[in-house]
Amino acid sequence: MRPFTFHNPTKIIFGSGTIPQLGNEASRFGNKVLLVYGKGSIKRNGVYDQAAESLRAAGLDIVEFPGVKPNPVLSHAREGIVLAKQEKIEVIAAVGGGSVIDESKAIAAGAANDGDVWDFYTKKAAVEKALPIVTVLTIPATGTEMNGGTVITNENTNEKIGVTYQPLHPKASILDPTVTYTIPADYTAYSAADAMSHLLEGYFNNSDPWTPIQDRYVEGLVKTIMECTEMILKDPSDAQGRATMMWAATLAWNRLAVAGVGKTEFPCHMLEHPLSAIYDIAHGAGLAIVMPAWMTFQSRRDPAKIAQFARNVFDVAEKDDTAAAEKGIAALKSWFDKIGTPTSLSAVNIPADDIAKITDRTLALAKVWGITRYTQETIVEIYGICK
Repeated sequence: MRPFTFHNPTKIIFGSGTIPQLGNEASRFGNKVLLVYGKGSIKRNGVYDQAAESLRAAGLDIVEFPGVKPNPVLSHAREGIVLAKQEKIEVIAAVGGGSVIDESKAIAAGAANDGDVWDFYTKKAAVEKALPIVTVLTIPATGTEMNGGTVITNENTNEKIGVTYQPLHPKASILDPTVTYTIPADYTAYSAADAMSHLLEGYFNNSDPWTPIQDRYVEGLVKTIMECTEMILKDPSDAQGRATMMWAATLAWNRLAVAGVGKTEFPCHMLEHPLSAIYDIAHGAGLAIVMPAWMTFQSRRDPAKIAQFARNVFDVAEKDDTAAAEKGIAALKSWFDKIGTPTSLSAVNIPADDIAKITDRTLALAKVWGITRYTQETIVEIYGICK
């Protein structure tokens, strides 16, 4: 067990009928709120009406900022920052999925500081303060509702970068699983891949050789996410499946899984971000493509941990680590196929001829994140497996 400091200040309010608590939570931090949301799905499913009414009932002055894209972009975040400063916003209410919350964090950072918000993503500057954020989560996947992470795409450069800063933890996040019943099957599948990736990155890439607490935490949550996904795809209104999936996705990336495992890396996210930045595919879809490929790459060098995953998650009985890892990767890829996520670049119409261009963006991101063990040759190798 490596030394660590765990501090997660986000208050979670979980359960059916909890959205009306948004106004009271937001009012603890100010009187003027920026209501951030996406392209309009929350108006169709009734979440917008509940959130807006709650904010009004708490006596808050509301300024709306809609239009967040599924892969949030820098230009829109900059518009939100300008609006927040002009309107003297005191608190941000982010109502939507991970993209809405991530962009709200960019706005929160940019509105509370001078300079360009993109500097926080390229690590030219650090977020020392931010406007307070409260959230209503509508798509469980990224875990951003209970962490300080934020991901934004600079559409001018095709750079998609994720960073984490403690001041960007939401002050409170409301999780009402009943609002997830209308999530379509494809995004249910993408969400599962996304949440699983958050667990598996630290599981496979850490500096501690013996992590039984964290391993069992990860393996149990991965199996739970898989079980819930199948329940939901069979019956989209399965209350137990929806509720358990929502909490599992939050637990997947609130930093508990990596507490005590030492230095971690996120190579699958490093490989995926250029895909969704350049081609605007769903983040979870991209992760379903790169995860089995990265695992294949890794198993050729050190199959032991992937063999453990295969045995403990997919009940692979093979004693040889290399053979067990191979069967585990095949089982994961088969499960992704079963739930309807793509598992190859060709499945999302990304031509193999683009691998060199994608690799350049991946190397740039690896430099920002300080991931040094992947060369141009090894990255090309992994993308080649994705074809």
